[in-house]
Amino acid sequence: MQPTIEAMAEGDVEAVARLRLAAFFEGSGRTLAEDITALRGLIAGDGFEAAFVAGFGGSPIGSCLFVRNEIDPAHDLTPWLAGLVVDERYRGRGVGAALLRAVEAHAASVGVSKLYLYTWQARRFYEALGWTAVEAFEQDGEPMLLMARSL
Repeated sequence: MQPTIEAMAEGDVEAVARLRLAAFFEGSGRTLAEDITALRGLIAGDGFEAAFVAGFGGSPIGSCLFVRNEIDPAHDLTPWLAGLVVDERYRGRGVGAALLRAVEAHAASVGVSKLYLYTWQARRFYEALGWTAVEAFEQDGEPMLLMARSL
C-alpha cells in the first residue's frame, strides 16, 4: 500500500509537530505547542504557502512545507522547500520523494520558477531528485548547504 500525499489538515497537525520536534528541534527549546501554532498558521494562510502530509493507514508518517521564508538571516531568497521529515519506519520507500514532488508541483502552480532548501545531511537525496548545491556555509556553528532547483 502506498502512502497518500495530501494538504495538511487540522487533524494532522499534532502528529506532524511531534515528528518535526524529534527531527529538527530536539534540544532547541522549541515546544510542541509552538510548532502546533506555527503549523496551524501555515495551513490557515493565504494559499501561497502550503503544508503537505504523507499518510499511511490513516496516520501521518511525514510532512513537507512550502514557505516564503526559512532560516534568517542566512540568505535573502524565496520561496523554500522546508521541513521534509519522514518517520524512520517509513524511510527508503519513496515517501520523501513524493512529498518533495508535491511541494514542487504546488510551487509551480503558484507561479514559482525556482525553489530553495537548506540541508545538512541529505545532499545526495536531493541531488538524486534534481536539486543542485549552491553554497556551503555555517549556521550557528553547524554546517549547512543551500540547494536550488528550477521548476
